[in-house]
Amino acid sequence: MADYGPAWKEHRRFALMTLRNFGLGKQSMENRILGEIEHLVAKVEKHAGSILNPQTLFHDAASNIIYLVLFGTRYEYGDESLKNYVTLVTENTKIFNGPWSMIYDSLPLVRSLPLHFKKAFKNNYLLRKMAKTMIKEHKATRVRGEPRDFVDCYLDELDKRDSASSFDDEQLVTYILNLRAAGTDTTSNTLLTAFLYLMAYPDIQERCQQEIDEVLQGKAHVSFEYRHNMPYTQAVIHESQRIANTVPLSVFHCTSRDTELMGYSIPQGTIIIPNLSSVLSEEGQWKFPHEFNPSNFLNEQGQFEKPEAFMPFSAGPRVCLGEGLARMELFLILVTLLRHFRFIWPEDAGEPDFTPVFGITITPKPYRMGVRLRQPAREM
Repeated sequence: MADYGPAWKEHRRFALMTLRNFGLGKQSMENRILGEIEHLVAKVEKHAGSILNPQTLFHDAASNIIYLVLFGTRYEYGDESLKNYVTLVTENTKIFNGPWSMIYDSLPLVRSLPLHFKKAFKNNYLLRKMAKTMIKEHKATRVRGEPRDFVDCYLDELDKRDSASSFDDEQLVTYILNLRAAGTDTTSNTLLTAFLYLMAYPDIQERCQQEIDEVLQGKAHVSFEYRHNMPYTQAVIHESQRIANTVPLSVFHCTSRDTELMGYSIPQGTIIIPNLSSVLSEEGQWKFPHEFNPSNFLNEQGQFEKPEAFMPFSAGPRVCLGEGLARMELFLILVTLLRHFRFIWPEDAGEPDFTPVFGITITPKPYRMGVRLRQPAREM
């Protein structure tokens, strides 16, 4: 949301470089994700033969993965700090795109009243306080010039710059909150969507598992490289992203010069809101634009094929910073869980409800999942 100026460009460049240095898209990042997945599998395994509520489960896992990148450590599932963080972020994403946000924006006279939108400011204050505490604790164990993670890299950068620089402690706090929120809600909501549809369409789930078993036969764990041998599973993951439509309005953009588009004159500096929903379900771009169908990403030979209209990570200079991380997470988590477990829609849950809950991000309605251990997993 920041102005497209020197400060934004500096921080964007720094983030891309630092994330690459810490393994974004490389084996080291894959190992971090697989380490977190071990904890995820252990948690799900405790519910084998029973019912699991996945709402916080995927949020916790995604939050821990981005936290490993930022601070080099993770929380145990159920930790109070992790629960508080996930609660504050999910509350704010709903408030920001709900009626109270509209009231705040439209009626300045009510901003001083103790109405529900005040909770968003309180939540933001608490999130910043948590981030400042974590950074302070991190500084106590830091060795200058020997960065362990993203925060250490930023602190090293601060040491090199003068007071006129756009890098400062407050900017670091904002950076941490932005990266962690963006890396948590989007990935977890996509996984929630994927498993909702996999339970609703057990034949699709079974076909994925057959492909996974064939490719991973005898292998200790999945690797991101195996995606090239799993066209159907790849198609299911991408179709889940398309249907999830997790960030329907992307992030706001702005015209950098006077622009003509379809006969309309758009002056420089005009705020542009991309409608990713329209692209992800546009007639003529998809074989089955309004239903969940992996064939949207398969050609006639059954090979994986990504249409040009697939842009859940947006486009342009503000394209999702963590696209590589998100793609790796989605593949490794979904394949590992489907390798070990079968997920069943509970008999007493009625029909699956695909109606989304709207906010800055879109999420499925809360649901429960039945968990069964798979025979191939027990034989390994």
